[in-house]
Amino acid sequence: MSITVLFPTATEASLFQHPRVQTVISGVGLTATAHQTSKLIAQHRPDWLILAGIAGVYPHAGLAVGEVALVASELEGDLGFFTPQGFTHLAHLPLDMDFARRHTLHCPYVDAVSGFTLARGVSLNAAMAPFIDTSAVDIENMEGAAFFHVCLQENMRFLQLRAISNVALPGEDDWDMAGSVQALTDGLHRLLAQLGA
Repeated sequence: MSITVLFPTATEASLFQHPRVQTVISGVGLTATAHQTSKLIAQHRPDWLILAGIAGVYPHAGLAVGEVALVASELEGDLGFFTPQGFTHLAHLPLDMDFARRHTLHCPYVDAVSGFTLARGVSLNAAMAPFIDTSAVDIENMEGAAFFHVCLQENMRFLQLRAISNVALPGEDDWDMAGSVQALTDGLHRLLAQLGA
């Protein structure tokens, strides 16, 4: 079985080693991740493609710094425009109901593994953007929606694993980078063992 793990940064990948798993650094953000995900699928088409990285948690989510979660859904939270009344997401436009239905991307493969907390993710170009409605999501990252979109379009089996590194609020500077990278690595090994790697 061929498995590729995509990490946004070398820091997130720094503790991970596995003799039967390919690792790739995608770069931070939606654009870099969409490019690298498309390239990996076109050139290698692994049996599983996994995005692994850190994430911020919203205070209402009930997750703590250092926990690991499997991401069940993603949305691109800052896709929209500003009006005098504030930010409007494209999914809230009454003119395109089909877009609204397609707005939240779901991972159909989360049941392939067990023992992980499931989380709802939002991907942002600007972390902790104050105009985003975060009431229906748990964690924030900068890559997941692009990864989900490409994998779904290409019928690729995929999973996304995130370790909580910080509380996603402006002014909350208490990050645990070392602890979250260790938690991510440990969680990734658990996930891979369930996939048979």
